[in-house]
Amino acid sequence: MEDFSKNNLAKASSPYLQQHSHNPVWWQEWNEQTLNYARDQNRPLFVSVGYATCHWCHVMAAEAFNDRDIAEYLNRNFICIKVDREQRPDIDSFLMSFLVETQGSGGWPLNVFVTPDIRPFLAVTYLPAKQQQGLPSFVEVCRLAKDAFEEHRGKIPTFHAEPNADIEYAESDVAGAILAVADQENSGFGSAPKFPPHSTLLFLLSFYDRRRDLAAARVIESTLDAMMLRGLHDHLQGGFFRYCVDAHWTIPHFEKMLYDQAMLLWVYSSAYKALGKQEYGVVCERIVKCLGETFMSGEGLFYSAHDADTSHHEGGTYLWDTDELRLLLSQKEFSEFESVYDVSTAGNFTGTNHLIKRKAEWLPEIEEKLLNVRRIRPQPFTDRKIVTSWNCLAGIGLIMAYRSLGDQKLLAMSANLFDRLIEKHYLKGKLCHSSLGGKRQEAEFLQDYAALLLFATYLHEEGYDREQIINEMAGKLNRFRKLGWIESSNEDFVEVSATAYDHPIPSSISMAEFALLRASVLLGRERPKIEYGTALESDFRNIAAFYAKGNWHEIGAEHKISWKYLPLNSIQRRTSKVMDCFGGKCLEFENEQEAIESLAGA
Repeated sequence: MEDFSKNNLAKASSPYLQQHSHNPVWWQEWNEQTLNYARDQNRPLFVSVGYATCHWCHVMAAEAFNDRDIAEYLNRNFICIKVDREQRPDIDSFLMSFLVETQGSGGWPLNVFVTPDIRPFLAVTYLPAKQQQGLPSFVEVCRLAKDAFEEHRGKIPTFHAEPNADIEYAESDVAGAILAVADQENSGFGSAPKFPPHSTLLFLLSFYDRRRDLAAARVIESTLDAMMLRGLHDHLQGGFFRYCVDAHWTIPHFEKMLYDQAMLLWVYSSAYKALGKQEYGVVCERIVKCLGETFMSGEGLFYSAHDADTSHHEGGTYLWDTDELRLLLSQKEFSEFESVYDVSTAGNFTGTNHLIKRKAEWLPEIEEKLLNVRRIRPQPFTDRKIVTSWNCLAGIGLIMAYRSLGDQKLLAMSANLFDRLIEKHYLKGKLCHSSLGGKRQEAEFLQDYAALLLFATYLHEEGYDREQIINEMAGKLNRFRKLGWIESSNEDFVEVSATAYDHPIPSSISMAEFALLRASVLLGRERPKIEYGTALESDFRNIAAFYAKGNWHEIGAEHKISWKYLPLNSIQRRTSKVMDCFGGKCLEFENEQEAIESLAGA
């Protein structure tokens, strides 16, 4: 029997939970035992959801959860539960839906007061320990929650997170809506903060490859250039930060997420293929370098993330002042550096410089010299959790980089990643969501089965026989289909509908539908119908719909044709005859060279 009168996070399989193991709050993990104890005590739950590299989660922990008076109040009146959103996307999605519905917007830390039978009744994000800048103190809100529970405990309604309405759109509606909201001044979409729009760019690239729409090309190129040249990009190490806080893409929130590296490797590889801009190929090579040097575990799998903070200072590892740069570089080197990088004595971040570029040039020797200095500085915390779905996306990104760059090592790296995932995370027919230090998480989610199926289809296309695992994963997806898709049906939580929101990674639904479509093409089976979804929200699904409506070349041949001869919108399958099925028609050819010449003239 667990002792609930103490903090029990020390043995958690989540770095985020372990970060809170020394708080005076009696944190528990989310599980049946904790829920049963709360029901027996008839005490409300205080559920705090975050993740290991979340800046404001760290701030609230330091201000509120380390305060002994606040902790004493929480311990006396609530059963306190910490949840890693990256481990439990079902709990995060359900409670975030409640927060957004009741407060109008969301974010992390996500703090929700919940009845013991899982009915949320009050939700907030970050709150200070003491009242400031118009925000109530955290304890004030805790008192409101305690009083509300005592007064209304029998009347608190059950919350249902409703899935998005299934509205069908036309191709022109989707493309037009995306282009209409493009930021013509600063690039990207919308105003600050600026997140990398992975799925939207992938859809636009597919759309451009088919339609040769010049407006789409301009939006793609301006957005990719802004992300490549300005503050989102780590110009020394390679790779990208999570988002920029300003509309000009100057200052990032300095955390680095595996899923951003995975999706941007996919995006820049596709852009290099479709637009032929050499700089995008260099960006791909440097993302791969970043993955290998800073995300790769000893098991051949990728870690989840790197924190935004170093020793409680945001971005501390990455910032430079001009005096330091002049000291480290020769006069000639500094002059050359200053011609490429926009640095100043005043700086652009609290008197220091976060590096941004004036132009798309690389200075390998100088940049490596500065990177070596940066490597000996204190480093941000690394979340060493291994997440199945994110590793699958990284594997697909590596395959797309191989197709664009022609580097066979990238394909081998991806195949090895797949094998390690199966070895470590798929046991006895059960695919675990994450692990830490070999300890696997038991909960199962649609996103992992969908992502692994999608990954398997890309490897199968490359000549690695993955038919058996494709069949297994496709069959297991049926467990997550009821009246609609569900994300999970774990015993310790309510059934949660799957989301269709393709940001920051493709949604579980979109990955499942695209994976099933690709599997049906590769294995010669009946194809599912996929309709367009809402622009900017469901653009990964829109890629699948664009494909399903005949806008991709289905290349059939006995042997794989080199990707350098094929358009971006291509899928290859093994057939006895050489053929190209496209736009509702199939053409047969005498040989592969004839097919290549036909594609070149298209």
